[in-house]
Amino acid sequence: MDIATLLGLLVGLAMVVGAIFFGGSASSFLNVPSIMIVGGGTLAAISVAFPIEEVVQAIKAGFKAFASRRVRPVDVVNVMVKIAEISRREGLLALENIQTENAVLKKSCQLIADNADPGLIRDTLRIEITAMKRRHKIGQDVFRGLGAYAPSFGMMGTLIGLVQMLTRLDDPKALGPGMAVAILTTFYGSILSTLLFLPIAGKLKARTMQEILHLEIIFEGAKCILENNNPRLVYEKLSSFIAPAERKYERR
Repeated sequence: MDIATLLGLLVGLAMVVGAIFFGGSASSFLNVPSIMIVGGGTLAAISVAFPIEEVVQAIKAGFKAFASRRVRPVDVVNVMVKIAEISRREGLLALENIQTENAVLKKSCQLIADNADPGLIRDTLRIEITAMKRRHKIGQDVFRGLGAYAPSFGMMGTLIGLVQMLTRLDDPKALGPGMAVAILTTFYGSILSTLLFLPIAGKLKARTMQEILHLEIIFEGAKCILENNNPRLVYEKLSSFIAPAERKYERR
């Protein structure tokens, strides 16, 4: 569980809800027509802009922004050093027996065990990076689209509310509901965009950059193991990917 993401969302919601309660009645901020305009309109627009399977894929990726466990670059470096130690102690063929949930790392170990050309490893991982960027970009684009459509439908609701209000100036009782739709749709659209959709798009982009870094470490580590499987040299090369304060090689 990514505590920072969940905590940020909860704190943001708490601040908004707290301001509403301190300022008066919370029921005045609940307006069904406004919810229909912003929620329904945003979902309809995103379904037009993207195939439904990509929307579903993006929503699943959005949940992963809350549930994914963060893997640090130093952890990936340490894994590659351990692989170097195994290859030096037991030989390259021993890497075929490496058990890992990371499909790219498993593929890299297989290529090392087969004594593949470093160029082949580079090309394979470049394809992996390109494919991952394409998959992740879909989720980012969907949430950025949601972040753009929600305020737009909020403004649309504002126009609807103003039209309703202006056409009923002779009826004072109709002014309140019309003004509520006009103001609350903009409020709903802004909240959804700035507190949910755009932050999740930013989180997904940050996760993509992090995974690209991990793949770069795996590639450089695999190439270094093929060229010289000295664990110390592998660590010295890969330590450039991590912060100086985290650089610590323990001889085994």
